[in-house]
Amino acid sequence: MAELIYAAIASLDGYVEDEEGRFDWAAPDDEVHAFVNDLERPIGTYLYGRRMYETMVFWETASTEADEPAVFWDYAGIWRAAEKIVYSRALQTVSSARTRIEREFDRDAVRRLKQSSGADLAIGGAELAGHAIGAGLVDECHLFLCAIVVGGGKRALPATSARNSNFSMSAGSETASFTSTTA
Repeated sequence: MAELIYAAIASLDGYVEDEEGRFDWAAPDDEVHAFVNDLERPIGTYLYGRRMYETMVFWETASTEADEPAVFWDYAGIWRAAEKIVYSRALQTVSSARTRIEREFDRDAVRRLKQSSGADLAIGGAELAGHAIGAGLVDECHLFLCAIVVGGGKRALPATSARNSNFSMSAGSETASFTSTTA
């Protein structure tokens, strides 16, 4: 059975976006980017909400003419190779290959996808991840902490989902990894 993994870059006070919706403070350096690439490499399908998809679809058309480090191009290839499912009632079309829209988050459908998938799944976006955590579907949660306090905004782990889950924590020098024991 495939695992469902939630990974996010967060501030020390637990936010993935500040109060203005900005997350430019979360840009990883090459070392962290390479580490994340290695975690993402086995992902076969990404599950996104509309806003996260609209952010991530950049990787579909990232210009090969841009002067970017190797980790940038490595991630672009990882993202393009994976299937994508976007949960949205508003989005009418997608602008990336290997992508489909689902109108509602269906926990039973995600459970079946986990059972039938030959590769792990990743869920992106705090709100969508909160639904999956609350439903007991998330097997691993990796929060990459930035040395910044933003004071408010969108939480990496919504309070409602955290109350419904049991996470154990291990921390390294630059990251904290939470693993669900409920799934």
